[in-house]
Amino acid sequence: MLPSAQSDPFGFETLEAFSRASAINRWLYEKISGYVQGKVLEIGSGIGNISTFILKNQPFVSLSDLRPEYCRLLEKKFSHDPHLKGVYELDLSETNFESAHAELLGKFDTVIALNVIEHIEDDSLAIRNAWSLLGKEGKLIVLVPAGQWLYNQLDKELGHFKRYSKNGLNNLMKSAGFRIYDSRFFNAAAIWGWWFSGKLLREKTISPAKLNLFNQLVPIFRITDWFAAPFAGISVISVGIKNLN
Repeated sequence: MLPSAQSDPFGFETLEAFSRASAINRWLYEKISGYVQGKVLEIGSGIGNISTFILKNQPFVSLSDLRPEYCRLLEKKFSHDPHLKGVYELDLSETNFESAHAELLGKFDTVIALNVIEHIEDDSLAIRNAWSLLGKEGKLIVLVPAGQWLYNQLDKELGHFKRYSKNGLNNLMKSAGFRIYDSRFFNAAAIWGWWFSGKLLREKTISPAKLNLFNQLVPIFRITDWFAAPFAGISVISVGIKNLN
């Protein structure tokens, strides 16, 4: 058993399950890829499920996680990738973040935080810390779970403090000094599955069988999202530009 499985059992199990869901990971990366440029930092890289796509498509990439065991895993997994410029142990909930990571302040053109902010109770602090990592006109790409009404056992076991509305996430980013560049829902087809598994069945983890089925149905769900994205999704994605005014 990896150390990550001991310190983060439900999270690690979920990351492992998603590592076998290549269609879902590719779909998510494609949704944000148009905003990714320059020197890139991924926050909460975990075991590298999305990192693989970022490294394949971007020449200057740094990865990070708050858990040292995940950082070691990332270093080992991508050690021979010429696009990898560093792996950092970063925790956006740190109150002394700027002094602890002075060498990284203002260094990046794009910071990506997918399924990260909902794990931090003081989400305002987390967004402000992400702001400090960006250079002038840098972009922060955030994905969080959408719809507080969907909050259930799965969220609790994964360590989610809450789920977000689109306006709620955008206002959070604006208050930290970002100008919202784009905001949209993602993956509407997963709503019913999350509700059924976590709310009705009160399951604690995402079933690999269900995830595998969803992975196979991604081509259909992509089409669904063309119509549903303006109104609903299992997640909301917002892109903010660092405002220096």
